[in-house]
Amino acid sequence: MRFEDRSDEELMAAYAAGDLDAFAVLYDRHRGRILGYLFSRLAGRDEAEEVFQKVFARLHESRQKYRAGTPFLPWMFVLMRNVLIDHVRQVQRRRRRLVYSEEAVLGAVAPETVAGSGRLRDGGYLDGLDARQRRALELRFEQGFSFAEISARLGLSTVNARQIISRALRRLRQTFGEQGNQR
Repeated sequence: MRFEDRSDEELMAAYAAGDLDAFAVLYDRHRGRILGYLFSRLAGRDEAEEVFQKVFARLHESRQKYRAGTPFLPWMFVLMRNVLIDHVRQVQRRRRRLVYSEEAVLGAVAPETVAGSGRLRDGGYLDGLDARQRRALELRFEQGFSFAEISARLGLSTVNARQIISRALRRLRQTFGEQGNQR
């Protein structure tokens, strides 16, 4: 019997036993449905594809836990839902840390300094940052752009834009800390 003619349950049992061809058929058979589900629940294509990769990584990690005869698709959707929940929680934690990072910098420098007067730049605080970090901070704080808008302007993913700003804020905190210690 060809792999394509086997049921999902038979394919999953074969995959759990180490048959990678069975995995390939399962992947081809269900990738569209899983991606569609993730696209409908997440903010953008990059994020959905990232979670999609995590889903199949988790499937690979969990293949030995699959019990023969268990309906595959409901099992797979539970696995996918758990990965999605983990991802959303991780994103929320990152956002909270980023907000705290932004608040720490804004607490160290008056908000009007960041939001348009140019004194942050004029004060030499940005000298320790690379050009991309300076531009990202300018777009975020001086022009009020969202992370999605920043990512589009800089040709990055939204996740990368957040990381660049987070690293820049971390560097600014270090700079402010060093300057505060010198006073």
